[in-house]
Amino acid sequence: MTDQNLFDRLKLGLTKTRHVLADGIQEDSSRPIDEVITEIEDGLLMADVGIETTDKLITQLKVLIDKQKAPLDIPSLLGDCIFDLLQPCNQPMLLGRVKPFSILVVGVNGAGKTTTIGKLARRLKKNRKSVMLAAGDTFRAAAVEQLITWGERNDIPVVSQATGADSASVIFDALESARARNIDVLIADTAGRLHTQNDLMTELEKVKRVMTKIDSDAPHETLLVLDASMGQNALKQAEEFHHSMNVSGLCITKLDGTAKGGVVLAIADKLGLPIRYIGVGEGIEDLQVFDAKEFTSALVGREINP
Repeated sequence: MTDQNLFDRLKLGLTKTRHVLADGIQEDSSRPIDEVITEIEDGLLMADVGIETTDKLITQLKVLIDKQKAPLDIPSLLGDCIFDLLQPCNQPMLLGRVKPFSILVVGVNGAGKTTTIGKLARRLKKNRKSVMLAAGDTFRAAAVEQLITWGERNDIPVVSQATGADSASVIFDALESARARNIDVLIADTAGRLHTQNDLMTELEKVKRVMTKIDSDAPHETLLVLDASMGQNALKQAEEFHHSMNVSGLCITKLDGTAKGGVVLAIADKLGLPIRYIGVGEGIEDLQVFDAKEFTSALVGREINP
């Protein structure tokens, strides 16, 4: 798929958020600037950017407007502000030379962890990496079945045990197996849990400890999957998971089904964590590597050139 097709899918996926955030900005020179800025501020808040991040963006936008000569291109100036906020998070996941490169996938119920794992495994295999999956969500039989289906569909081995088995044990076995078979990447699923469930968060910490018994650097990536439609609650989840698990990267899903995609800006502002992937649809190609420039361009409805 060409870069243009990928960008078109991204732009389509962000339609609802863009409509709230930027489509209402009219390029009418007769309108007072203060009126336009108020409209942008309202749009940012409606898109769930949050008060503090909105204030930061509006302050920066006013500075740029004061420096700009007429005619003003407000959407492009807003794009510059958003890009500056997102650029530090533009850090793709690099596998390095270690084998197996282990990815521990965490998040709350319904965020899209298992589907993300399947799509990511497919992407890695397409890039000629050998992949193994660990069905560490032992609380939900459907999650194990879903992962096994992904494995069968893509000819990828899946390590699993019976429902209710110890999650750490499953992932430990998978890591041992991946190492013995010289697998490039191991992706481990975990049970969905609320960030407020301390006992389950403790279990995740146990999983990480057990993995270090085989490889002191494992997991090499702790990938938190967040549902963009949760809005500001997704930010709260990110803060809590990062506190407990020292998250190294984010995947933000379901951006196509919500007008709350502005929460990506709030997360970038508050945590500055690398955004590895975004989900903008149901298809395999709709799990995209995060690109700050393309994301910003799709969000404000025009190409930016920072």
